[in-house]
Amino acid sequence: MPVSAAKDPRQAIGRNPDRLTLEERRALVGKCIALEIYTPATLPFRRIEAIGDSMEDCMRLLRSRGLDSTQFEFTRLPPPY
Repeated sequence: MPVSAAKDPRQAIGRNPDRLTLEERRALVGKCIALEIYTPATLPFRRIEAIGDSMEDCMRLLRSRGLDSTQFEFTRLPPPY
């Protein structure tokens, strides 16, 4: 049985926040996520690149993956409805 993001938030990395299941979304409410910033020069995929309890957690995860945290926007996941 695959592990869902509801049980392990790291499973949400690489996924579009709008594509999380209702169960996953409820389990992740209030988590901070990092999404690549849109610029006219790039058309980034809208996918979660880091997830954590705080912006600092997200930045730490991005750095550990070799990504520049200044290229990302940080937001909290709201309830699904």
